[in-house]
Amino acid sequence: MEVLVIDYQSSDAAKKFIESIRNTGFGVLTNHKIDHQLIDTAYQDWITFFALSEAEKRRYLFKRDYEQVQDGFFPLDVAEVAKGNTIRDIKEFYHFYPCSKKLPACISVATSQLRLELLAMAKILLGWLEQALPVNLKQQLSMPLRDMADEEFQTLLRILHYPPLMDSIEEDAVRAAPHEDINLITLLVAASAPGLQVKDAQGNWYNVPCEKNNIVVNVGDMLQEATDSFYKATTHQVINPMGALAKVSRFSMPLFLHARNEVVLSKRYTAEAYRNERLRELGLLEEIK
Repeated sequence: MEVLVIDYQSSDAAKKFIESIRNTGFGVLTNHKIDHQLIDTAYQDWITFFALSEAEKRRYLFKRDYEQVQDGFFPLDVAEVAKGNTIRDIKEFYHFYPCSKKLPACISVATSQLRLELLAMAKILLGWLEQALPVNLKQQLSMPLRDMADEEFQTLLRILHYPPLMDSIEEDAVRAAPHEDINLITLLVAASAPGLQVKDAQGNWYNVPCEKNNIVVNVGDMLQEATDSFYKATTHQVINPMGALAKVSRFSMPLFLHARNEVVLSKRYTAEAYRNERLRELGLLEEIK
């Protein structure tokens, strides 16, 4: 199983991207047009934030409110529990949306600009993905894939901090347990350290290439639903490092490109119904009373 590294500006980029996505659910893009300095600035801003005291970070704590976008800081004690798992991931993170009103003072405009550039890139990739669909599946779409994208409310830039591993961590706890993403596609600015792995159909795990400033792309469950599994969401995880790396923080910044609430994904689901079902499974959304 090989996740391809694709030159985004090459003449056969779309073809190779589709090949990798179809075979592995993942593709890695290099030589893209997002400014590397912009990426570096955004990372440095958030490294500064996660170095703050716990009390200072909790000033920006998210709120469990079904009616509101869940932006803000998610500490270690409310991190996700992967679907089918019982132990929380070892991570803390911050949810950033365009409507976010409580950004920390140390965060510059680089974060919002990076989100916009990743969003624009994601819509191009959705065009590539749709172009490669069989005719019958194109006709089944409720609208073009790129038109499903929610640019303002649901599409999320998540900034993740995996802290150094402590001797007291819960047995079997990992940085990110095996899971699939909820959304249409995910664009992940290459993490500050390796650890991301993808699983093949036989249950074997493979490392996803991690070179600075590359963009890792993977299929989410919404795209799988909308394309009748022509594109499949692949199980992936972030493993705990060994040796000296276990004492080093890891940072990553995925953009989760979501469909608008009203978008019909299939006969079974709208995007809103699907998203809320999964968020409740992850413990990030309380049951509606």
